[in-house]
Amino acid sequence: MAVRWLLLCGLLWSLCAGSSRAADPFHLTLRSRVETGEGTARFNAIHKAEAWEPQRTAIIVCDMWDLHHCLNATRRGAEVAPRMNEFLNKARAAGAIIIHAPSSCMETYKDHPARQRATAVPRSKNLPDEIQSWCYRIPSEEKGQYPIDQTDGGEDDDPAEHAEWAKKLADMGRNPKAPWKSQTSLLTIDGSRDFISDNGEEVWSILESHDRPNVMLAGVHTNMCVLGRPFGLRQMAKNGKHVVLVRDLTDTMYNPLRKPFVSHFTGTDLIVEHIEKWVCPTITSDQILSGRSFRFQHDQRPRLAIVMAEPEYRTSETLPSFALNELGKTFAVSQVFAEKDGTSDLPGLVEALSDADAVLLSIRRRPLPPAEMKAIREFIVSGKPVIGIRTTSHAFSLRGKTPPDGFLTWETFDPEIIGGNYQNHYGPTPAVHVTVAAGSADHPVLKGIDPAALKGTGSLYQVSPLTKSTTPLLLGTIEGKPTEPIAWLNQPASGGKVFYTSLGHIGEFEQPAFRRLLSNAVHWAAGIEPLADNVPPGR
Repeated sequence: MAVRWLLLCGLLWSLCAGSSRAADPFHLTLRSRVETGEGTARFNAIHKAEAWEPQRTAIIVCDMWDLHHCLNATRRGAEVAPRMNEFLNKARAAGAIIIHAPSSCMETYKDHPARQRATAVPRSKNLPDEIQSWCYRIPSEEKGQYPIDQTDGGEDDDPAEHAEWAKKLADMGRNPKAPWKSQTSLLTIDGSRDFISDNGEEVWSILESHDRPNVMLAGVHTNMCVLGRPFGLRQMAKNGKHVVLVRDLTDTMYNPLRKPFVSHFTGTDLIVEHIEKWVCPTITSDQILSGRSFRFQHDQRPRLAIVMAEPEYRTSETLPSFALNELGKTFAVSQVFAEKDGTSDLPGLVEALSDADAVLLSIRRRPLPPAEMKAIREFIVSGKPVIGIRTTSHAFSLRGKTPPDGFLTWETFDPEIIGGNYQNHYGPTPAVHVTVAAGSADHPVLKGIDPAALKGTGSLYQVSPLTKSTTPLLLGTIEGKPTEPIAWLNQPASGGKVFYTSLGHIGEFEQPAFRRLLSNAVHWAAGIEPLADNVPPGR
């Protein structure tokens, strides 16, 4: 009996000791955007590792309503909710508090224990000014330009389907313009631990009374409620909370028929980038749940990384515009810029390549730190597609010179990967005359391109002879000089698709024929059909 008693006491002690032990921290990677130099309007994604104590963390769930006036928004909300529920359950179990904030639905929850817990919290003595109000902009945002047109409310429904949905809502006794009455039932509300409130003063008081300086925002819609509500990102950021957006557990009210005429999901990406530049960092749900981040089922966009590190042809200006206007309907694009001071480090390169399905390179004679060169090599060796323009033929070459300490070159990148043989260029010349290489007229990369409309405005590169693994597509000629290949495909040892063109001068980006060529090449490399000229923006 004495032995059993001692064993029981030991078990109780171990359980008590385990319950009092602090939970492991949330190991997060916060992503923000930092300008490469004042006034450049070029931002790199910067990643910072942080450990957040769950007992000092709160998660606010913004407007995850049961129904929405936009049918597609209703569908997407129902799709993301199960993943969000897993996220909340894991965070709650670790010690984070959950504040459910389904705005305008408090009457439904007036007797709910989680609502009563919220109203019972004493008002904080340090309530910020205007914490009860919507916040439409904070001072830092004045430096940037809002990226999407949401003046139509952002509905992206098919008109006929939307009319049918509005009628169905009315038949249900719901207001078709504001049909929500509760939070979605797909999210668990723990009445003994969670809170329910849509009131800025209440939410702030909960955070203060429970010593929660760290705040995560999840829910919808990022460009409206998540940013602007009294408990939203702007209010949290401007009033000193260490706040982040969970960027894969959100959606945006954006209609692709409005500027900038990109897919719905690209519209969300643009808002997330705006937030990372001017409001607060972001994280993804897998940083707590592990596995992969959440992605909507209809978001089938390949992920393209564009790396820009050359000052001569100003592709850090032309390529972002090209990506938005020509690829925004079909690709999820990340961009990496060289720093303004000309350092060889390319911030965010490793992270961008780790998530990319293809890469577009515009780089000139730039050695890289070992980790970045390793990421480039591993990306290419894995067989993923590479698209290169202009100086990328000598992207990592210093013409045999020794690189600075701590940096690496790749002198054989041109013959091994591009399939070229760059020697030099002819210098300033009249416009390069462009023709189609024999047997290539029907290649998909040349679809819809009239060679007569394509004029080389930069100096002609001397690249002959190409390696045997190449397929020439376009040839360039200037008077009195040998014809040179100016666009070709290559099949490197890695087996991946490679497209390269020695075009890429700023004057060539002004030509629709060149933009079509490059767009076709990116689509071909990623294994998808280019959009026809008359296809409207897709969701």
